[in-house]
Amino acid sequence: MASLWSPGIFLVLVLALPLKTLPLVTLAETNVYIVYMGDKLHDEPELVQESHHELLADIVGRDIPGLVPSLVSWTQGQALYTGKNVDTFHPIVYGEDIAAEDSDEDRARSCDSGSLNATSARGKVILCFGSRSQRSNIIARRTVLDVKGVGLIFAQFPTKDVTLSLDIPCIQVDFAIGTYLLTYMESSRNPVVKFSFTKTVIGKQISPEVAFFSSRGPSSISATVLKPDIAAPGVNILASWSPAASPAIIDNEVRPLDFKIESGTSMSCPHISGVVALLKAAHPKWSPAAIKSALITTASIEDEYGQKTVAEGAPYKQADPFDYGGGHVDPDRAMYPGLVFDMGTSDYIRFLCALGYNSSAISLMTRTRTRCKKSANFLVNLNLPSITIPELKQNLTVSRTVTNVGPITSIYVARVLAPAGTQVTVEPSVLSFDSTRKEIKFKVTFCSLLRIQGRYSFGNLFWEDGFHVVRIPLIVRTVIDDFYAET
Repeated sequence: MASLWSPGIFLVLVLALPLKTLPLVTLAETNVYIVYMGDKLHDEPELVQESHHELLADIVGRDIPGLVPSLVSWTQGQALYTGKNVDTFHPIVYGEDIAAEDSDEDRARSCDSGSLNATSARGKVILCFGSRSQRSNIIARRTVLDVKGVGLIFAQFPTKDVTLSLDIPCIQVDFAIGTYLLTYMESSRNPVVKFSFTKTVIGKQISPEVAFFSSRGPSSISATVLKPDIAAPGVNILASWSPAASPAIIDNEVRPLDFKIESGTSMSCPHISGVVALLKAAHPKWSPAAIKSALITTASIEDEYGQKTVAEGAPYKQADPFDYGGGHVDPDRAMYPGLVFDMGTSDYIRFLCALGYNSSAISLMTRTRTRCKKSANFLVNLNLPSITIPELKQNLTVSRTVTNVGPITSIYVARVLAPAGTQVTVEPSVLSFDSTRKEIKFKVTFCSLLRIQGRYSFGNLFWEDGFHVVRIPLIVRTVIDDFYAET
């Protein structure tokens, strides 16, 4: 980031603060751009906790395998370990078979805290299977350490997220490989295993994928605003680390870390911040909304082989805008988006008014006297680079305004992939820009083809000029009754 700093380049702040502490409107008037990371309570797909954050999804980009060779074959898992106890055969036991007297087989199967017999586990590699109540390989590793085990093989739902282990080898495998190892152990009188050194394998994994722990939409407060906004690399990222923070304990010795491999939106956030800085340097007059628009409308929703992006889970599924927002960030395309959806301070004020904030509260943020005016359907007409309709009963028309930031003379033609169960029309279907016409308003009409209390469905509206492809995500849920909760 330091290499980007020069006169005229603005400051990017990377914050993890509750929304209510930030003066939203005031920031819109400044040259400060905020990129937030998604906040959630536990590591599984779930709803966004802070509804107005510029949320980031996490993207898997590489595989870091650790090889687990047995006497019968080579088995590949994932690990981050370069310490001792490698290239030496060790006995391997199943956690369920060595349960402590005061524990039970279910807890021992997942190597829950205090569940293993210390005498039976000492000097052995332990095979554990994650369960609904204990899915953490970190807890399993601590349990194995407590009973003097020399290694852990942890079977879990498929994921590319790998936990750093500095004390004993900790190999993460999926349930299929875990079951394969268990079959070998049951068929052998003295099963053994040895670990090979960790190495990075490049080009053998499909990427990107949305990580299982990434924050998901829809927003529970402002349902007409698509969240998350964008996806960026955030899994197994090698990053600089403060030696004063969370030192490592290796062989009972406390050692500070200068670098660490981490996963999470805290890793995605710097990626987006850097891209925002580059865009602002190239386009110093662009507003925060314009930069956000450029990121979202040019993002990719396909992997490197042209297949639709998938989201980790049990099982995997085809990802949708509630997983990745606009898609996986593409800095090169974002530099030349063609069209942008812009907004100013007045738009944010009307947005807060529509959410129910009173004039007094908004005036405190704007530092000027503000009076809210009622505006029908303002939330669905907020000039975002996406269209989200949480309750479509019959027909609804929304509007957007695009600004041409490409060639002065440009002609864009609309192309629609309608969400399932809806008919979508665009008026006008052709946008013609010239030196006197840089902004054009268009309308999109959604017509429900089904009289059902439906789920969300997804589509896209494309504006194309032969070079630029401006993609606007469309998210629609058909309903019959108000205040209906699907259970």
